Amino acid sequence: MKLFDYAKADSAEAAVREGAGRDTKFIAGGTNLLDLMKLQVETPARLVDISRLPLNDIEEIDGGGIRIGALVPNSDLAADPIIRERYEVLSRALLAGASGQLRNKASTGGNLLQRTRCYYFYETAARCNKRVPGSGCDAQEGFNRILAVLGTSEKCIATHPSDMAVAMRALDATIVTLGSDGERRRIPIGDFYRLPGDTPDIEHVLRAGELITHVELPPAPAGKQTYRKVRDRASYAFALVSVAGIIAVEDGKIASARLAFGGLGPMPWRNEAVENVLVGQAPSDALFGQAAELLLQDAKGFGSNDFKIPLTRRTLIATLRELTA
Repeated sequence: MKLFDYAKADSAEAAVREGAGRDTKFIAGGTNLLDLMKLQVETPARLVDISRLPLNDIEEIDGGGIRIGALVPNSDLAADPIIRERYEVLSRALLAGASGQLRNKASTGGNLLQRTRCYYFYETAARCNKRVPGSGCDAQEGFNRILAVLGTSEKCIATHPSDMAVAMRALDATIVTLGSDGERRRIPIGDFYRLPGDTPDIEHVLRAGELITHVELPPAPAGKQTYRKVRDRASYAFALVSVAGIIAVEDGKIASARLAFGGLGPMPWRNEAVENVLVGQAPSDALFGQAAELLLQDAKGFGSNDFKIPLTRRTLIATLRELTA
């Protein structure tokens, strides 16, 4: 780990002032950032500690939604009675991620911003356009079992690792930020992440020194909720494929559908055309298969991860069966 300067912020406004300089990172739980610093994948010249800011509340807001502080630990968010009752998909996703010890430390804002677990991103001797722009991508012809099959580019096939963000994508979360110039922004999660394209090192739309302060969820949607995660072992493993699903059935037909996917793309993946093909139809395996074909029509495997395409099809069908039973 390289030497760095350290500052402790006592307010969000102070934090963004401290974070306005180049090569500065905010640190809260540090469950991802510290690992990357030890490997010298991340080498910030300055850390701004935001862990003591008053951003750890979960509260109801006007209209029936919820505001979640960026520093709420994942374990607290998963266990909150309102989250468990109204946003079950989010609680399930959080409990499917990491270990209990890590959930106790990891923050809501940090979870949204965690970096990919692509092996080549972590291996500083390998070529990785996300770590060193323009260096190449060894993953495409290497061991890419956990990597993306949707939304990839010639520059990068890394996946976004968060379970929580997949559930929040299905729930239409809004990310609230504070900039170094004092501007407050409200960013729909569907607009927050960027596809890799030619610049896989730019993963989201946050500006330099901009701090996530809250995440807001709209009123809980109608229907049954679940989070299904397929992984190599039962605990502390990232998703090969995951589905956050919310389906409402009325009079024998699907009245509304929300589906977001993890393990498939460089961001929490959602294709509203897949949801639309379900709405107004009677549940059936034929319909579910049609939805899966639409989801995967542009999917591309890279050898070791080819299995993800049929696995996703089976996982989606199983999830839809559960939600419409």
